[in-house]
Amino acid sequence: MFERRLFHHIDWALIGAVIALCAIGLTMIYSATGGAGSVFWMQVYAIGLGLVAMVICMSLDYRSLADKSHVVYLGILLLLVAVLFAGAVRGGSRRWLDLGFFNLQPSEFAKAAIALVLAKLLGESRRPALSNQDLIIAGVLVAVPLLLIARQPDLGTAVTLLPILLVVTYVAGLPLRYLGILVLVAAMAAPVAWKFGLQDYQRSRIATFIDPAQDPRGAGYQQIQARITVGSGGVWGKGFMEGTQGQLRFLPVAHNDFIFSVLAEEQGFAGVLVALALYLFVILRALDAARLAKDRTGAYLVLGLLACFTFQVIYNITMSAGLAPVKGLTLPLLSYGGSSMIATLAAFGLIVNVRMRRFTN
Repeated sequence: MFERRLFHHIDWALIGAVIALCAIGLTMIYSATGGAGSVFWMQVYAIGLGLVAMVICMSLDYRSLADKSHVVYLGILLLLVAVLFAGAVRGGSRRWLDLGFFNLQPSEFAKAAIALVLAKLLGESRRPALSNQDLIIAGVLVAVPLLLIARQPDLGTAVTLLPILLVVTYVAGLPLRYLGILVLVAAMAAPVAWKFGLQDYQRSRIATFIDPAQDPRGAGYQQIQARITVGSGGVWGKGFMEGTQGQLRFLPVAHNDFIFSVLAEEQGFAGVLVALALYLFVILRALDAARLAKDRTGAYLVLGLLACFTFQVIYNITMSAGLAPVKGLTLPLLSYGGSSMIATLAAFGLIVNVRMRRFTN
């Protein structure tokens, strides 16, 4: 459990920046949903649970958690399997387990489980470089939950597991030629994936990203509205709860996938710079935690968690600006989503955990 002497090594600056982003997100959700309704209070509830999860993840020694990573991993797999058979269906996807008081989305917690198990596997390896055996095992460990999540279907969340694998294996000694081979294989497999791997709505999203005008009232609607929303904010924005696109519901799911667009419209370029500065500070501070980690397990754990977080931030922001295909990926710490919020805050609890234990035996 938590030792008093570790209190002085807690990274309060990182925690403060994370909470500031949560506050910005909560304010934008309030605006996008028209006030303190059920969505707003559910987010407050999720932030509260997330902060509790953060404290728990800070209190337990990350090395003990890594030692039990196989238990955490198997538990997540069981939950993902349970979702396929008994999950709640919403919007054509089966992603949640209805617990009565809370809808749990296990795929959000799979990210931390993957980071933990890979950190344990590769961080304690005695080989001087990453072996083919380690790479195969790591690939299988990621492939199983990825396929289960893709079956829901939730390709967006499934893809977020790949940055964890790539970053952790790269810092563990993945030869660069393997990355080249991977890019070549991906390029050759792209036509097959387009034909057989993607569903009709997924192909439609990619096609309308290239030319949203080909279906302005259908698949291209979100892309067009997102661009209009972001561009209409100007330098200083239209003001809190004064945005037309978000307030008049022209932008679908504004409180979730497109919360960044609401921020850009109401707070303008100035508000966007503040949010981006906070995200950059959080990322750099987490990188510093990886640099200061006392062992490879801690460093790999932080880098795995950070890879997923950074990928999701970059993709959601570029998507909101109309620079990437629309995909159901939340903006961490800002978007509405209970499981996403709890999992993200728990992940930052692990990052702070690694940093504050850098002086322990």
